[in-house]
Amino acid sequence: MLLLDIGANLSHESFHHDFDAVLQRARTHGVSQMIVTGASRDGSRHALALAKTHPGTLYATAGVHPHHAIDYDDATDAVLRELARDPAVRAVGETGLDYNRNYSPREVQLQVFERQLQIAVDAQKPLFLHQRDAHGDFIALLRRYRDKVPAAVVHCFTDTGEALRDYLALDCHIGITGWICDERRGTHLRELVREIPANRLMIETDAPYLLPRTVRPQPAHRRNEPMYLKHICEEVARDRGEPVEITAANSTATAEAFFSLSATM
Repeated sequence: MLLLDIGANLSHESFHHDFDAVLQRARTHGVSQMIVTGASRDGSRHALALAKTHPGTLYATAGVHPHHAIDYDDATDAVLRELARDPAVRAVGETGLDYNRNYSPREVQLQVFERQLQIAVDAQKPLFLHQRDAHGDFIALLRRYRDKVPAAVVHCFTDTGEALRDYLALDCHIGITGWICDERRGTHLRELVREIPANRLMIETDAPYLLPRTVRPQPAHRRNEPMYLKHICEEVARDRGEPVEITAANSTATAEAFFSLSATM
């Protein structure tokens, strides 16, 4: 059973001291490939550097998270365009809208999101998307660009059934994280995950964030890492009512196709 983690923030400082061990644990637990998320200008550069150091195992995205939209300028746009041309960068993002915390003003988020949508159009690469508490504005803007890009995944989906159906109607992929394991706020996903077609469902850790609350024993440091993708896969399989081997095979094949990766199975 081989797995592919479509979203891991491996450039995060919490991985600096044991990075090689993190990759080894991932392999031991069946995670053969990982997409390193780029969420800022410098973070995207770092993600690509990691991918180049571990070819065939790590790939990267390049983008600016809406939290950092206020820092986006013409120089950032130029850097992202350059990164998007690199073969190891397999998607544009993490980009989108986040009205939950509004670290950047909403009007700025919208402008920066649209600039990155245009990068994906120009580079003809998939979109790696973030949306929280901003579905109306997000879907309205995405609809204008969706048919101009090869693919799009709404990463770390946590929203409603209505939002899910809107994304599926736009032929988007859906990324499911350990949020589904959170009994306080993720229980609705256990029902919704059944509605996601197998060829649209991908799984991810979003490490070091969102350590699945159902992992036993819970690590004292509370850091999530790609090795726990197997646990997420098991939870998703149970909720979908299918053998874990089927969920693993389908999600991996879907991710390989989405990111244009060579088959690992």
